[in-house]
Amino acid sequence: MKKRTLLYVAFIALLCSCENTGSAYERAKGAKPNIIFILADDLGYGDLGCYGQKTILTPHIDRMASEGLRFTQHYAGATVCAPSRNSLMTGQHMGHTTIKSMEKPIKDNDLTVAEVLKGAGYRTGVIGKWGLGNVGTSGYANAQGFDYSFGYYDQIRAHNYYPDYLMENGEKFPLKNEVVYVTDSTNYAVGIGNAAVKKKEYSNDLFTQKALDYIKNDTKEPFFLYLAYTIPHANNESFLINEHGMEVPDFGIYDKEPWPSEKKAGASMITRLDSYVGQILDLLKENNLDENTLVIFTSDNGPHQEGGWRLDYFDSNGPLRGMKRDLYEGGIRVPFIARWPGKIKKGETDQVVSFWDFLPTACELSGQDQPISTDGISYLPTLLGDNEQQEQHSFLYWEFKTSISRHAVRSGDYKLVTIKDPKIDSTSIELYNLADDISEKRNIADQNPAMVSDLEAIINRFR
Repeated sequence: MKKRTLLYVAFIALLCSCENTGSAYERAKGAKPNIIFILADDLGYGDLGCYGQKTILTPHIDRMASEGLRFTQHYAGATVCAPSRNSLMTGQHMGHTTIKSMEKPIKDNDLTVAEVLKGAGYRTGVIGKWGLGNVGTSGYANAQGFDYSFGYYDQIRAHNYYPDYLMENGEKFPLKNEVVYVTDSTNYAVGIGNAAVKKKEYSNDLFTQKALDYIKNDTKEPFFLYLAYTIPHANNESFLINEHGMEVPDFGIYDKEPWPSEKKAGASMITRLDSYVGQILDLLKENNLDENTLVIFTSDNGPHQEGGWRLDYFDSNGPLRGMKRDLYEGGIRVPFIARWPGKIKKGETDQVVSFWDFLPTACELSGQDQPISTDGISYLPTLLGDNEQQEQHSFLYWEFKTSISRHAVRSGDYKLVTIKDPKIDSTSIELYNLADDISEKRNIADQNPAMVSDLEAIINRFR
């Protein structure tokens, strides 16, 4: 009997040993950790201390970077809000997404990250700015895989930090603020854009409280929380009340600085966002969820220059050229930090990744098959330090079309930017080697016609 027991113990030990073999990457496949994806709005590459910011204080995000992995070559899906978020949700680049520029709802047949994770048994929630479809459309968040939604469904309404109501699971959530709406029929925001004449409840404070409540709602299922703040976007309808658009309850630690009010407000918005992240991280630790939760922090595109805010106040784009609405690096290269204690190795990586890589990464984490519709590549190997398993993109692609048509493609270290203005019958073709020209100052197109031709062929595939 004793001999049989010893054999049984040895057999169990062997099984445990087999389960623990393999790389951290192999062991993490299908591990189903909680996932919190925190998205800032119009936050620049240079706005955080861990990316070189010298004046604005972001201690909690900096701590997150020191405890996790900081990416130096991470790209948003687009240079403006709606298409970038669509790319994040569907795992597709701009050549394939159904939202190209102005707001249109996600289509019924678009597969979202939330649908993937819900299919894997996750509890799914979106809090903050959805911006991809209102109630009654195919883009309504609760029709796209989210069990719970709270915040702004419309991206123009999201300009106002003190709205008269938010939305919760398709119903109006009234607030104590009083607003005036745009009535000028020549304005793009007519009937939707608004500004507050009575400011009582700050939307991003409410997002944080709802997020904390969502995390504390302890259930047996793993959870996915897409927490999309609107900081530090400007209220573009602030002209209605003759104020700048950097809306924040107070100037905080910058109150005594000898700066104009919009500069104090913008800095305070970023530091306030940092405090929200700190609250999330603290709660995870307090509730023993820390080591089973992957937290990601990034921004939807580069920094803006609206509502009184200026790039040169604090060097918001850092060493990068351009800003929101540009396809230069300043418009699309954004901060990206991933933290998962005990799993992600601390440090920095120059692995090139993008918004459309999040969906396949979520597939690997949840044990789901990667859909053929995605343009993305899972970056789970990079997160877990298994660089030999990390696949590489052959190219990354972006476009942005208004009256001027902009396209960009990156392959390896080379990036091609084309800008066509039909009004003046002008087309510029610019090629940069990002390995030694991160600021895109030296156009080397004339010296590399073969490279230009190869990259133009990729653009023409989706033009």
